[in-house]
Amino acid sequence: MSKAIMLPRFSVGVGDRFAHQAKAQLAACIKAAEAGVDVVPVWNKSNREHTIIGTEPTQTRAAADVAVASLGWKQPYLVDADHITIKTVERFLESCDFFTLDVAEEIGRAAAPDDVDAFVARHPELIGEVRIPRIAEPFHTTGAFLKDVANKFLAAVQEAGRIYRFLAEHKGEGRFVPEISMDETDSPQTPIELLIILAAIADEKIPIQTIAPKFTGRFNKGVDYVGDVGQFAKEFEEDLAAIDFAVQRYGFLSNLKLSVHSGSDKFSIYKVIHEAVVKFGAGVHVKTAGTTWLEELIGLAEAGGNGLEIAKEVYREAFAHAEELCKPYATVIDIDYNRLPQPEDVSNWTSEQYTSALRHDLQNSAYNPSFRQLLHVGFKVASKMGQRYLNALQENEEIVARNVTTNLYERHIRPIFIGH
Repeated sequence: MSKAIMLPRFSVGVGDRFAHQAKAQLAACIKAAEAGVDVVPVWNKSNREHTIIGTEPTQTRAAADVAVASLGWKQPYLVDADHITIKTVERFLESCDFFTLDVAEEIGRAAAPDDVDAFVARHPELIGEVRIPRIAEPFHTTGAFLKDVANKFLAAVQEAGRIYRFLAEHKGEGRFVPEISMDETDSPQTPIELLIILAAIADEKIPIQTIAPKFTGRFNKGVDYVGDVGQFAKEFEEDLAAIDFAVQRYGFLSNLKLSVHSGSDKFSIYKVIHEAVVKFGAGVHVKTAGTTWLEELIGLAEAGGNGLEIAKEVYREAFAHAEELCKPYATVIDIDYNRLPQPEDVSNWTSEQYTSALRHDLQNSAYNPSFRQLLHVGFKVASKMGQRYLNALQENEEIVARNVTTNLYERHIRPIFIGH
């Protein structure tokens, strides 16, 4: 049997809505390698995005393979079936080797009482005084507490087990990287809750390599972190400690690491993420999905002419259909509709006015986070343009690619993984 796929210490999830920026994204990882840090790309695109745009996972794989071949990339790279369920997994089997198991719908649904009782009986080590190395204070738990946590998360973990076994049967064990997403729930998991979840995952024999817990604060699409950075830093370190302990106690793979979802543009917390992974000698996976699509728009606007006209048209249509576009993302966007410029005003903007409002530059007084968030969810508008939009990307490839590479490397990879 060929060697099992192991996710390296540092990896970045890169979304590419229209499968045109793989080379530009890979160029950012090459820059990291030149700076002395290996960061492997994981191209991710969800079932929902494929459905909206009318693409197939084979196209994401093809774009990644072409980029790797043309730029001579020798490190690992993966393609992620982002947020798949048992209903949507099949279309990703052939093309993907990283699977984010999305069990959000099962979180909070009570598992069978016998299963909960059996879980509690299997894990007496999680009752009483629980000490996690590198967390100062021990946790004091009861059987009732363990039962409550199991009731919230056990059904979700069991569903993850079901998806994992389907994948193992069809792809073969070790032929893909499994991640479990636990971030779409009402409140952040405490370190002891994360440890309990990991114990349940171990019981299901899912050899996860990353887990995405819910952190404190808001992780809105395409804009900065909103919340208490100090509290986030404490939680992040304690989660790293819980993972370290779970690797030793429950036999997970040694490369198990945290995954930060909606991780793009969270500039306020990149420094503390970097400091924590250095302190713990840990790895981290950060997903930066929609930011590349926004850099395409910035590049088109910067190019002027037809590119700028298309960027303006995207905004005009997004503004007209804002409610429909925002609905699927309601929990992860926070738009102040009073801050959105009128389309007739935008139609008279220069390239600089458009890019200043859209580019995530907190030093620029013209930057408009509401404008940015609406366009973030507005990729459906560009998809309806079809070939006209894709032609514009091709005609302005150089300027678009420069924006994509600069954004991914300078604003994301460098502060998270390199640290300066």
